[in-house]
Amino acid sequence: MMPFDSKKFQNIDKSTHLLIDEKNMFSLFNFNNETSENQYFVHTTQHNYIQLFFNLKTICKVAFNMEHCAIELESNESGMVYFNEEHTNILFSLPPDSQLIALLIPVQYFHSLFTKEENYLLNFDNFVIGKPIIEKKETPVTQQVVLHQITHKKDNSPLDQLFIKAKAYELFSLYFSHSEENSNENCPFISNEETISQLKKAKEIILENLADPPSLEELAKTVGLNIKKLKQGFKEVYGAPVFTFLLNYKLEYSKKLLLENKLNVNEIGNKIGYSSSSHFIAAFKRKFGITPKQFTKQQNN
Repeated sequence: MMPFDSKKFQNIDKSTHLLIDEKNMFSLFNFNNETSENQYFVHTTQHNYIQLFFNLKTICKVAFNMEHCAIELESNESGMVYFNEEHTNILFSLPPDSQLIALLIPVQYFHSLFTKEENYLLNFDNFVIGKPIIEKKETPVTQQVVLHQITHKKDNSPLDQLFIKAKAYELFSLYFSHSEENSNENCPFISNEETISQLKKAKEIILENLADPPSLEELAKTVGLNIKKLKQGFKEVYGAPVFTFLLNYKLEYSKKLLLENKLNVNEIGNKIGYSSSSHFIAAFKRKFGITPKQFTKQQNN
């Protein structure tokens, strides 16, 4: 096997890319290539890590020891990687105008964060027998909001470091949580693959029609399920009733739109289906405890 080209990959300049280094807990990296050239970095691990990668824009590649052993992530796509090796060269290939967040968690600390009852969330058998894990999935909007908050925090004061640490834990929690956007589509209570496919289609339909979603009757008819099976199955797979799921998604999505600062409050409310800005503001405040304006001001401080 040919090792990676050490002349091609630069060792990571910690002051630039390493945002947080909590010894024996986690490390958080932010790679942002604003140049017109491809950039290549290497980080050599000293522990056995769970590795989480969040690609924000442009296709990026992360390889392990050899360039061909890689995971390729598209914009707003995330990946989890685990190899039963203490010493791994993680190779980052970043094209122009790309940005990637990496969160590395030592396995021992990772296990300590889960109670015995929650272990079914992950394929822990693979951790025990040493099989590698490589998975990719779309980054939900809730995680995109946290990633935006991490990457747009400019200062380096002690309080800002505390903010970044808190956001790293929030990102970790969201990735492995029971939330509806985690989309646990291998729900043990629903064994019929066709039903799971129909429920997934139902989710796609309501998300494609945020401002004007179909009724439960229309949705059930479109995906080929009766209403009872749609309601029960959707809640089991996505953790909430159809329209509760949709409301939560819409309000989380509105946070992302507010952070992008391209639309005003009225336009965002219209985009996600509110007939007036006052209705949107009231719903936002009920969910998050602050108004959209207060949220935006809070993030810009």
